[in-house]
Amino acid sequence: MVKKAKKMEKTKKFNVITIASSYDKSAKIKEVASTCFEFLTQKGIEVQVHETLRSVFPKKYYCTNKKIIEKSKLIISIGGDGTMLGLARDLGSKGIPILGINSGQIGFLSDVDPDSISKSLTDIINGKYIQDSRSFLEAYVKDSISDKLALNEIVIHSGSVASMIEFDLFVDENFVYTLRADGIIISTTTGSTAYSLSAGGPVIHPDLDLISVVPMFPHSLSASPFLVGPNSPLKIIIKNNVISSKISFDSSLSLKLKKNQEINIYLSRKKLKLIHPLDHDFFNTCRNKLGWSKGIIQE
Repeated sequence: MVKKAKKMEKTKKFNVITIASSYDKSAKIKEVASTCFEFLTQKGIEVQVHETLRSVFPKKYYCTNKKIIEKSKLIISIGGDGTMLGLARDLGSKGIPILGINSGQIGFLSDVDPDSISKSLTDIINGKYIQDSRSFLEAYVKDSISDKLALNEIVIHSGSVASMIEFDLFVDENFVYTLRADGIIISTTTGSTAYSLSAGGPVIHPDLDLISVVPMFPHSLSASPFLVGPNSPLKIIIKNNVISSKISFDSSLSLKLKKNQEINIYLSRKKLKLIHPLDHDFFNTCRNKLGWSKGIIQE
């Protein structure tokens, strides 16, 4: 089913906003956070500050995740995509919309430029913005952990260079193949422009809620990337005992795997509400962030 990004004008306004980052030592992040704080307070918005910015603001503004979840109507993520991913799992998965201000390198998810903060925030707090819904992947690792979330991708890998794991892959309980490879990348539409892309996976428009399956350096000439629908759960069973084999979630949390361990992966019912300025365009982002349409440089 195709989802349409919903343009919202003068509808839901945000009266309590949390400013957050994952790193408070950067001068650039401090500057952007201070600018946001000053702008929002002048507009009469109640501002909460995530405790990661403890070196920037007085302590009275700090809020724990629990208090943010209870009260905040919007989170402003300052940083790159890594910052956005962490906040999405911890807070966005609880239903709080997130707006990204990019102070990182690529910032595919954080599409507000620091130089346009005043204009972008003015529109957004007045209800002029685009909101789209992004799916999380959820995984259950049998005999190991409870369900864990990833916004970009879940990766199962050997854990060492030039070392292969062997696994069985099932989709909708239907056997797909047994494969020897360095690993496999299971990604969301959001993650299709991240690690999956560097491994040869397709770029997927965010309106398409799909799951991408990309083998990593497979020991086969016919193991190609493929897509499955949003209602098709995947199951992977580890066949060989590679001591260092692991499963990772958005390149953050990483857990060891063992022989015969079963991993079930599916799109979660939890969604991320991602906020964009009105001029946001996916293909424009691809041109700017991925270098689409750039020709060969002539000397």
